[in-house]
Amino acid sequence: MGFFERFRKRDPREVERERREFLLTKGRITDGRIIDSDTNARGEEIVFYLYTLNGVDFESSELLTEEQRRDQLKYAPGMKIGVRYDPKNQGNSMLE
Repeated sequence: MGFFERFRKRDPREVERERREFLLTKGRITDGRIIDSDTNARGEEIVFYLYTLNGVDFESSELLTEEQRRDQLKYAPGMKIGVRYDPKNQGNSMLE
């Protein structure tokens, strides 16, 4: 990597893709619960979820993919859901 490459702004979609890929390959799984959902200004569905690790509650949110939106019941408030998280940064998570 060249000197200037270190300071080049990365595409947020690429950063998110790498984060998700890391969680899929290296992440651990725990149980979570969907606590709420909403639709943003672009019509995308966002779900808010909660999971607990070592007595610490983590709350996060995620935009649902097209595939996930097809299974509305799975992501409805109150439903249990699998959560993948980074064991070294437990706040870094994604829905199963």
